[in-house]
Amino acid sequence: MDLLDVTIVNVAVPSVQKDLGAAYSQIEWIIAAYVLSFAAVLITGGRLGDIYGRKRLFLLGVAGFTAASLACGLASSPAMLIGSRFVQGAMAGLMVPQILAIIRVTFPKEERAKAIAVYSGVGGSASAVGLSLGGLLVEWNLFDLGWRPIFLVNVPVGLLALGAAAVVMRDSRSAHAPRLDIIGMALAISAVLLLVYPLTEGRRLGWPAWTFVMIGASAAALGAFLVYERWRARTAGSPLIDLDLFRSRPFTIGLSSWLLFWIGFGGFFLIWTLFMQAGLGWSPMRAGLTSVFFAVGAGIGAGVSVSALAPRFGKWVLLAGGLVTAGGFALYGALATYYESDFASWQMVFPLLVTGIGFGIVVAPTIDMLLGQIPDREAGAASGLLNTGQQLGLALGVALVGILFFGQLDHDSARGVDSVAGQTRTELAAAGLPGSAQEQILANFRACVRDRSGEVDPSVVPASCQSAPADPAVGQILTRAGADANAVNFAHTFQYTLWWGMGLMTLVCLGFVALPRDTRLEQHEMADEEELVGV
Repeated sequence: MDLLDVTIVNVAVPSVQKDLGAAYSQIEWIIAAYVLSFAAVLITGGRLGDIYGRKRLFLLGVAGFTAASLACGLASSPAMLIGSRFVQGAMAGLMVPQILAIIRVTFPKEERAKAIAVYSGVGGSASAVGLSLGGLLVEWNLFDLGWRPIFLVNVPVGLLALGAAAVVMRDSRSAHAPRLDIIGMALAISAVLLLVYPLTEGRRLGWPAWTFVMIGASAAALGAFLVYERWRARTAGSPLIDLDLFRSRPFTIGLSSWLLFWIGFGGFFLIWTLFMQAGLGWSPMRAGLTSVFFAVGAGIGAGVSVSALAPRFGKWVLLAGGLVTAGGFALYGALATYYESDFASWQMVFPLLVTGIGFGIVVAPTIDMLLGQIPDREAGAASGLLNTGQQLGLALGVALVGILFFGQLDHDSARGVDSVAGQTRTELAAAGLPGSAQEQILANFRACVRDRSGEVDPSVVPASCQSAPADPAVGQILTRAGADANAVNFAHTFQYTLWWGMGLMTLVCLGFVALPRDTRLEQHEMADEEELVGV
């Protein structure tokens, strides 16, 4: 439910905007509210589970998430939907960190690999499945509810999860009964919000000075948090995060690489959706069904990495996964610029499978390795850190890559016009227009494409695009040319942005190489010891 809800809204944006009469800024907040509140609550949610019981917090989070999903589905105004999304994200922040912590303390080492492989496969698939399911639900228009089923689908799932967890799940908490660190919670939440909020809003508002002030204040809040946590550990005890966790080199390097990995994929999920729908003009259902192949690849990669590759190759599996992911990005970008507006769904299957497999190969062993570096009593806090790294990475990836993508799209807008100018001029001549009229129409067409590429709100039609030709035939020619030019621009900007994603994956790989030579994946330690005893 959690990862599905990060992406499912994206494909329903036009339907939500039309039904609720929402401004584009409100649509952005419907998407951002969830990520902001989720990222802010995650670390605190993990510690609350350590203190009050992980099963209790999980049940509370699922119940709150289900109720908030119902409120989202019944929302009658943009403000109500935004508020419900804030609550939904906060409840996810209570629910999600309990999962890895419960896996960590419930399963014996020799069984933990299977649980983490299932968790990683589902997690890796859910973001892509969100696109598919969202597209189908919007297209089907169940009970004439339009976009609302994308939230209401969580209600039966949440109720089933509540019933199953209440019966099956074992409760656990930290044996040392840590006390709640209120000041640490406030500083951690402040640091996250002060960073993510300006990155989310900056581009739309034109980067006013206060956005940079907030980013600087985020760094100051993080510094104050670290100083306070160190002081609390020496005096009162029970810090929100035990900074001694970072004395483990594998944990520190792995967590840093994990953050960079999710920054890369946060950006990928954004530009991938934009390319298919805004660039190629695909329907939500077609874009969603195409994305299933990424989910299939993620499931394959997660299963194979834990069951077959990790026991034999250890940390080198992570390096291989990062390289496969970078290769998938390179292949996808190359095919996009080769096919441009003719890029078909079946031609995306192979690069999506490759990228998904690389994603799955990295996610499952990295989770296992990071959890293997911490004691059981810190399972909740470490799980919260792991999930915070993931969500903060997604949020930063969306914000940073959005800036990069739209900036390049604006800068390179002439490319698409140049690619269609010859064919458009030929068609205008065939329609009987003289040369001078052709040049004037092409000049106006160029201005329209440029202004639309630079528009912050994609739903706004620039003034240069609002004057329709008197001849309907000319209008049809320009409509086709505009669609082709737009696809060309998006294809090349997509490839350009994926090059930056490849750079991030290279940094991730360097982080994995920097792991100590003897770093082992936790679930294989017992098997290795048993083999030594047998020898």
